[in-house]
Amino acid sequence: MRLVLLGPPGAGKGTQAGQLSKVWSIPHVATGDIFRANVREGTELGRRAKQYMDRGDLVPDEVVIAMVMDRITESDCADGFILDGFPRTVAQAEALDRRLRRPSVPQEPLDAALNFEITEEELFRRLVTRAEKEHRSDDAEEIVRHRLEVYHANTKPLVDYYERQGVLVVVDGMGSIDEVNRRIRDSLEERVTSP
Repeated sequence: MRLVLLGPPGAGKGTQAGQLSKVWSIPHVATGDIFRANVREGTELGRRAKQYMDRGDLVPDEVVIAMVMDRITESDCADGFILDGFPRTVAQAEALDRRLRRPSVPQEPLDAALNFEITEEELFRRLVTRAEKEHRSDDAEEIVRHRLEVYHANTKPLVDYYERQGVLVVVDGMGSIDEVNRRIRDSLEERVTSP
């Protein structure tokens, strides 16, 4: 199973990716986690990424693309992966498609792009709550507002991109973790079993 998770920050992508990763025994590749680890470790990538993350801006495509392309060619991704936080732009999606279609890469195209839909009020509530619990600088109130603006401007066009490819699956992100997980699994099972 090769999945891309779409949706604004706080929509539940990371939580659901963790659950689905266990169900299908495929890695959850989260660019946000990779960036935060690099920031903690003080790597060159971490220092560069932190400048953008602290403002709520997207890390430049060339940095993100190179990192993710390296990651999905690792052996644990041979049977599939769940991409969380990538792609965030159409340019990143096109780079992923080119990589998956290369004859030298033994991988299949995406099975689905899951688009989490949730109200903006609920997103804001979740992000502010997460900032208080986890002390994340990228979830401070003013950064949250900016991140949502960045999402709408840069990332939302991915919905149209994947819809044109016929792999978009809309997920109602409201409700409990278990309710949302059941909706996702039902939708994906229908896709896999339908002729």
